[in-house]
Amino acid sequence: MAQRIRYNEIAPDGLKIMMNMEKYTSTTTIDKNLRELIKIRVSQINGCAFCLDMHTADIRKMGETDQRISCVSAWEECEFYTEAEKVALELAEHVTLISTERVSDELYQRVRGHYDEKQYVDLILIINQINNWNRISIAMGNTAVKK
Repeated sequence: MAQRIRYNEIAPDGLKIMMNMEKYTSTTTIDKNLRELIKIRVSQINGCAFCLDMHTADIRKMGETDQRISCVSAWEECEFYTEAEKVALELAEHVTLISTERVSDELYQRVRGHYDEKQYVDLILIINQINNWNRISIAMGNTAVKK
């Protein structure tokens, strides 16, 4: 599928807002590799090949191991993610699937056991940002291409 609309040219002000949020999320105290793992996991759930291709390449350049990249879809079964990473990935899944999964008080408390209020808000913004990008990318027909 070819890109349907050059949305960055049609709605540059809207994309500027998206890029400003991207800049903000990159300045948070959330670990940069965890931010990318969240983007990968959310993109897996949403089926966004374009974003998966981009973020797996980005995290490899950041020095993340293939093992941690490859196994993020099964994070619950892995010993090589920290408890803080696991709870953040669980939160990402629940927020992405919010219509059926919700964010329970119990999950919120477990997240807060590892992250302060500001970090919780930042995690939610990171998760929502990649969900937004996935939806834009899929709806606009972006695809992963062979390099």
